[in-house]
Amino acid sequence: MSQLLDAIDGVPNACEPIHGIVTGGQPTLEHLTALKRAGGEVVIDLREPMEPQPFRPAAVTKAGLEYRNIPVGHGTLADATFARLLDAVRDVAGKRPALIYCSSGNRVGVALIPYFMLEQGMEEEDAVTAAMRVGMRSAELMAQALEYVRSRQGI
Repeated sequence: MSQLLDAIDGVPNACEPIHGIVTGGQPTLEHLTALKRAGGEVVIDLREPMEPQPFRPAAVTKAGLEYRNIPVGHGTLADATFARLLDAVRDVAGKRPALIYCSSGNRVGVALIPYFMLEQGMEEEDAVTAAMRVGMRSAELMAQALEYVRSRQGI
């Protein structure tokens, strides 16, 4: 187990699907403190601003971590949202240890499908399996992510 993954032990669906990027559901302030101690630098929050959280974004920066919010709802996602997610993962993968979270890990799994397929070259079935390990459960959001990937692959 990596130090980053150990730092978020207890977070729902805690996973390290990409070396240096841990994912999961809602962390606590204690998880953020442990993440910083483990070398974490960036927290990417996929929750919508109106969703209840146990802390405010300022608490993330106070813990010494960079905070980014890319709201991912449970309905239709725009291509621009998928593009922002893909850019955010590209920005940190292999460069800056990060945590990507939502309330359960579902939206995180969906958000990673384009990265898995377009950047890591995974086949669709493998990308979906990896996303499910992260916590993806929404067939509707999965279909949207796959459609986004297909549109970028010219399929």
